[in-house]
Amino acid sequence: MFSTDLIEAARNSKSWPFQEAQRLAKRYRDGKTAKDGTPEPVLFETGYGPSGLPHIGTFQEVLRTTLVRKAYEIVAASDDGTPAPTRLVAFSDDMDGLRKVPDNVPNKALLEEHLHKPLSRIPDPFEKYESFAAHNNAMLREFLDRFGFEYEFIAASDRYNSGAFDDALRGVLRNNQAILDIMVPTLRAERAATYSPIMPISPKTGHVLQVPVEVVDEDAGIVRFTDTDGTVTEQSALGGMAKLQWKVDFAMRWVALGVDYEMYGKDLTDTGVQSGKIAKVLGGRKPEGLIYELFLDANGEKISKSKGNGLTIEEWLTYGSEESLGFYIFPNPKSAKQLHVDVIPRAVDDYWQFRERITDQPIDKQLGNPAWNLLRVKDASGSQPPAGSGDSLPVTYGLLLNLVSVLGATATHEQVWSYLGNYMDDTDPEDHPDLYRLVDKALAYNRDFVAPTLKKRAPSENEAAALRELDARLADQPEDAAAEDLQTIVYEIGKNEAHGFDNLRDWFRAQYETLLGSSQGPRMGSFIALYGVKNTRQLIAEALER
Repeated sequence: MFSTDLIEAARNSKSWPFQEAQRLAKRYRDGKTAKDGTPEPVLFETGYGPSGLPHIGTFQEVLRTTLVRKAYEIVAASDDGTPAPTRLVAFSDDMDGLRKVPDNVPNKALLEEHLHKPLSRIPDPFEKYESFAAHNNAMLREFLDRFGFEYEFIAASDRYNSGAFDDALRGVLRNNQAILDIMVPTLRAERAATYSPIMPISPKTGHVLQVPVEVVDEDAGIVRFTDTDGTVTEQSALGGMAKLQWKVDFAMRWVALGVDYEMYGKDLTDTGVQSGKIAKVLGGRKPEGLIYELFLDANGEKISKSKGNGLTIEEWLTYGSEESLGFYIFPNPKSAKQLHVDVIPRAVDDYWQFRERITDQPIDKQLGNPAWNLLRVKDASGSQPPAGSGDSLPVTYGLLLNLVSVLGATATHEQVWSYLGNYMDDTDPEDHPDLYRLVDKALAYNRDFVAPTLKKRAPSENEAAALRELDARLADQPEDAAAEDLQTIVYEIGKNEAHGFDNLRDWFRAQYETLLGSSQGPRMGSFIALYGVKNTRQLIAEALER
């Protein structure tokens, strides 16, 4: 049950998932009902093409759709606080024909033999499942389950082959010319000459055919076409004997399943327009939805799987947490985001800052907090705030990375964890599971990106004098000196006009570059407390010897 305050805040929130939910709620002011008048869940859909493995784009689409779904359950809740009923369908378009062999699969020759056949009718090159689509569909479900998404899986092959889509296909046949009138003006002349909303599957080759099709009997589902060998063929388009063109399939699915909300990338803007028109012709209507911007690489170029210039889910999770990925994806989906390894550390720490802040925020501010929304995805209890709110990391990921970089590329998990005892009263991994997992990620990030480029420079004359004073001041401090006390010492030295720093930033940069080997770094008081006073003095001694 949701509280009255939460529902009221949700209905007035400016946070983008709630803005989307409010727009959807206007579509069903009194709730969604079936034709017989009985209440019906609002249906959210996210689509997937199983010609390859799930990737970061799959994750962001399911995550963002889930965020809107969770927001809608609050916005459209009943007067007694009961969440509005919803469903989320993850749809796999596994009746699509295989156009080219992916680069990242074994037994490529096997797939070459089955080009142009439906993905669900091609042998699995991994030799684990009954078809290539079945393998990738299993990977999709495993992928979604890994992140704890709540969804229903639907495969196009099941709907086409079982006849569940037959009535919808008859609707396409009855409106064949009207659909052609929508699509043909958008196509190049060469494509328009062979375009058909229905793509029959050849009884001889099993290929999905891109050929002109004549509708012979709408109700019986009979079509006529010329096969690739020149044979004029009449056959049913029902029961898995045909596949719809992509934009037509998109619209048919919306109508057949009763989809109320679906988002898609900017590259499918035109698809959304044409599919919306086709849905209307088929007697339905276009779902509500959001057109999101695409990811860019470090150079600001569009990410391409063929170029390999993107960042995979596995890569992100090697160096950062699942929550940090969700956090990075959350803000303004209509703005393009650069996706590369350099953004990971900041995303990790920003997520935890927002998570710690939740319990101090009023409800309306919580709804705009990315961490609140991400926790809500996994908290089905309806509690306010969701479980995990207010938690914090005892050591930031940035500080952890600095510690690991100083310890070197050969540092071990156990070694890093033992140093945390300088900073934390309790170092039981069971009490700090998130931090414990981050140690391995910090070690990997340091190994792959920090250690290869680490270079400590020699201090200038005035910097050396400041470092000598820091060493002398640290000599008077106990090993368990408080981070704030150490930070005060660092500040006082930087403000000492005798050292000639124009501002404190120059002093901080000098410490980072001479002691840590980077141009940026942590609060030095926190680092000294973590690394240890004695060890820090050794770093200073090494810097002064350069």
